Formats: sequence, structure tokens, C-alpha cells
Amino acid sequence: MSLVADVIQSTLAIVKGMKRTISEIPRAKWTVQYPDVPITLQPRYRGQHLLHVDEAGKEKCVACYLCAAACPSDCIYIEAETDPRPYEERIGRDERYAKVYNIDYGRCIFCGFCVEACPKDAITHGYNFELSVYNRADLLKTK
Repeated sequence: MSLVADVIQSTLAIVKGMKRTISEIPRAKWTVQYPDVPITLQPRYRGQHLLHVDEAGKEKCVACYLCAAACPSDCIYIEAETDPRPYEERIGRDERYAKVYNIDYGRCIFCGFCVEACPKDAITHGYNFELSVYNRADLLKTK
């Protein structure tokens, strides 16, 4: 090939690449300037877990251990306690409740199996994603 053909071929390659680059300039930006601009999370986002209460203000969790059994990373620890009051005096009529409910976010993979396994819908994923800490022991969350 001649020198002129090489120059023309190189110039066309550069023009082709620049055409792609310049066509991206007027498009919308994908970068979010976090933390200055808050990000919008999707409705199905899996963040930090939430334990819910019913209308009477009592926890929905009945300490059935299904969430702990479904967890592949074994990060949920539960201790059950039996309500000592007679059946008629109980607010929610459930005999057991979770005295201790711990989640170790150092091990949690946010898979959602615990949420799917809960028969009482007592645990769900929230939208809190800022779980960074300086001490690993602070990743153990209690109720």
C-alpha cells in the first residue's frame, strides 16, 4: 500500500471512532453525584431488614425459626420466649415471640430467602443501604 492509502485508512478509522464518541455527548447522563444528589431506589430493592409490628403494637414475629433455616449464610440468630400470661389476656394471642433477634450484616448476602420464608410477613427488606462501619462488631444488629 502506498503512504496516501495508509493515511486515508487511518483518518477514516479515527473519524469512525470520533463519530461514536460525539454521538454520546447530547444523551442523558447516567452518573449521579452521590451523596450530594440522593439516588432513587427501585421498589424491589433489598436493603437492611425491618421487623414489623401489628395494629396492636406487638411484633409479628412468632419465633418460628423459618427465616434462620432459610438463610444460606446463617446470619440470623433467634431465641424464642413463651408469653407467660394466660391465653385470654394476650394481645396478639400468639404464644411465642422472639426474645432475641439478631442479624449479622457481615455475613448477610441480602438474598431475600428470609423474607420469602416468613409466614407472618414479620420481616421485609427496607431501603437503607448505607451499612458501612469502622468496627466489624457494629454489623451485628439486634431488635
